[in-house]
Amino acid sequence: MSARPSISAVFPAYNDGGTIPSMVLRTLLTLRELTDDFEIIVTNDGSADYTGELLDELARAYPELRVIHHPKNMGYGHALRSGFAAATKELVFYTDGDAQYDPGELRLLAAEMRPGVDIVNGYKISRNDPWHRVVIGRVYHHLMRLLFGYPIRDVDCDFRLIRRACFEAVALESPDGTLPLEMVKKFSDQGFHFVEVPVHHFHRVYGQSQFFNLPRLLRVVVEIVRLWWVLEVKQAHRHGEASTAQTLKRYARRLVTEPRLAGRMLAILAIAGLAIGLALTGAWLLIRYGAEPLLSAIS
Repeated sequence: MSARPSISAVFPAYNDGGTIPSMVLRTLLTLRELTDDFEIIVTNDGSADYTGELLDELARAYPELRVIHHPKNMGYGHALRSGFAAATKELVFYTDGDAQYDPGELRLLAAEMRPGVDIVNGYKISRNDPWHRVVIGRVYHHLMRLLFGYPIRDVDCDFRLIRRACFEAVALESPDGTLPLEMVKKFSDQGFHFVEVPVHHFHRVYGQSQFFNLPRLLRVVVEIVRLWWVLEVKQAHRHGEASTAQTLKRYARRLVTEPRLAGRMLAILAIAGLAIGLALTGAWLLIRYGAEPLLSAIS
């Protein structure tokens, strides 16, 4: 950064009482180094622990901190959108309140926020999560790049510095963990310029992830399908509303004229066929042999 622009730091927090105080204080110290004009905004998304009480106590001690309280848990996307809407500074930094990223590395993002750069996106050097989350994360990463064709390597890294003007150019709607995906896709389609910076990712030491349970994962899958239809096929944010027939005709034309899009679609169809085949094979094995022999074989 050639100048010292103002910065809003935004955190969503849900049952993060064990980590959010250190995240706020670390961010406070970092921002004091980077700029003379900043604010920290934390959205307490209906936490059931002592997150809200701690944040209110911190806000009394540090006037730079503003706390937004959701009366109930509304979801990750809602929490982020509340924070973004409240941000007033030139640049908006956001990360999660669970301390899996170091707010001190905001310095790395700020160093790359030069004229002509709109978003500085962190990407994880390595992911410090349980193996099943690492596997799910890698599958998610590759599938999302196929589905949406965005230009960055790690859409799942919630450590970003963004010009507030970017938020003024798009309307964000996702209520849950797909909001970063929607955000990156819409920013990319607007022609905003991304720069990427490697950042560290740390093991979670307090609380549990709100994403990795079956009902929530199923809701995320449904939301991804909806986003793919709206953002990639229909492209209502670029072309306005159209009938289903018009949408399909336009998408078919794109498949013919855009070889990369056609290649992505073929890969998606191949993966879908493989997944259906594996599911049918598993169902047949369960019907034929029952669950107990199969569980014994893989245990």
